[in-house]
Amino acid sequence: MAGVAGPLGGGGPVGALAGDLLGRGLTAGAGARVLTRAGVLRPYAPWTLTSLATTLLRWGVGPAGGFLATVLREPDRVALVDDDGSLTYAELRDRSASLAQALADRGVGEGDAVALLARNHRGFVETTLAASLLGADLLYLNTAFSGPQLVDLLAGQRPRLLVHDAEFAPLLDGADVPRVVADGPADAEDSIEALVAAVPPALPPPPAGRTRIVVLTSGTTGSPKGAPRSEAGLEAAVAVLDRIPLRFGQPSHVAAPLFHTWGFAHLALSMLLAAPVVLRRHFEPEDFLRTLAEHDCRSAAVVPVMLQRVLALPDEVLAAHDLPRLRVVASSGSALPGELASRWMDRFGDTLYNVYGSTEVGYAGIATPRDLRADPDTAGRPPYGTTVRVLGDDDQPLDPGERGRIFVGNAVLFEGYTGGGGKEVVDGLMSTGDVGYLDDDGRLFVVGREDDMVVSGGENLYPSEVERCLAGHPDVADVAVVGVPDDDFGQRLRAVVVLGSDGVGDEATGEALREWVRRRLARFSVPREVVFVDELPRNATGKVLRGEL
Repeated sequence: MAGVAGPLGGGGPVGALAGDLLGRGLTAGAGARVLTRAGVLRPYAPWTLTSLATTLLRWGVGPAGGFLATVLREPDRVALVDDDGSLTYAELRDRSASLAQALADRGVGEGDAVALLARNHRGFVETTLAASLLGADLLYLNTAFSGPQLVDLLAGQRPRLLVHDAEFAPLLDGADVPRVVADGPADAEDSIEALVAAVPPALPPPPAGRTRIVVLTSGTTGSPKGAPRSEAGLEAAVAVLDRIPLRFGQPSHVAAPLFHTWGFAHLALSMLLAAPVVLRRHFEPEDFLRTLAEHDCRSAAVVPVMLQRVLALPDEVLAAHDLPRLRVVASSGSALPGELASRWMDRFGDTLYNVYGSTEVGYAGIATPRDLRADPDTAGRPPYGTTVRVLGDDDQPLDPGERGRIFVGNAVLFEGYTGGGGKEVVDGLMSTGDVGYLDDDGRLFVVGREDDMVVSGGENLYPSEVERCLAGHPDVADVAVVGVPDDDFGQRLRAVVVLGSDGVGDEATGEALREWVRRRLARFSVPREVVFVDELPRNATGKVLRGEL
């Protein structure tokens, strides 16, 4: 008799065992409904259920265990498509097993750290799986970091091994750590291809401990910090799948960087759903649209600046790329301007989902197309298993509409920075570092960062409010607002603006933008100066590097 499994389990004692393992803290009825709707819970034969339960008990529910469970269910399904072709789940398992043995021969073992500096391609995924098979931790490095930043981070984190793309070798001259090249050819010494070719595939013994994923904060306002996260079980997947209609087996283009929390989360979700993951090393707007069409992608994971670059394409190019089968464009990583959300949905339909969170708290709010149509500036509602409170200075919850500090509780809160310290916690809820409010319908709105607040002439100003206002001007293609010193007022607002193709950066246009703000916000929110630039400085996840402004 067939039973029901996915990784939640079912189908008698074995399925119940898997369900107990993966469903810690998960309300069985609600979670099962979400996973059934997504196609994760499906009929399987009893012997498949036995193998799944055994695999999950031995390997856990992190990258290694979750991936091996999918291999058992769908070995011949395409797992990954990148610039070098495609790999099935069985092929990806064999390559990752060979790489794990090769890394073990280089001294990598349980509890060690493997640093990874790579773009979106199979080498990133294989390194992640290989390290997880060994019980090693993973340190994801930002591909936009400078050489000195990388060298300092490696010296502080002290990984056992560094896996990196060949293009980054010049940045690593001062790093004292053994290396493997992620994207070198098979005849190149110490490349992944050479290591995989030299070692027959065989899984190592399951480690006693579990892999931690260490993601670095963006470093836009200071030095990057390591934020480790251990296995979270299925509650995190249920939280996302409850609000975003990703489905079993449907191809997904993960354009967001895999080293970022959102890119990695979408990779993990795709593997849970046995959905082919389409990767590209570099993001180009028109290639993004072509990739979605050519691979029949039903979903895409992006950061907001990618949507901005797509919509900046000429109308005739956009008109040539109709995407009627695209169901989900999931955006996260930086603030999504409401004007950008509306423009995307007007052009490509109501496919846009915005995930608000941080490296430290994971997710806090998910805005569906319906939420964004109701108010495009919303950060959405707390998803399944998530508590969001807006607290005042006395740490007490505020009424709807009142601004305060945003605190979050869920299954994926980080464990504290690798160098020590962490975020403020009140009643089990962790600070996001943002200020915002909840409306009467339970939707969350983010006003700005606590540490971005500007005090000008005694008034408390949040630059992001002014940014959202200016972003609505038809001549503004991109904008950032920062506080700068002022002899008379303590600080003043400076708007740094990128004009669209029809805009002209002269004094009249600058005054017109100030008048635009004056008519929509309080008098003290009007920028004292407007500076025009060709492009805003951003990191790989689209966040503005405010220190450079």
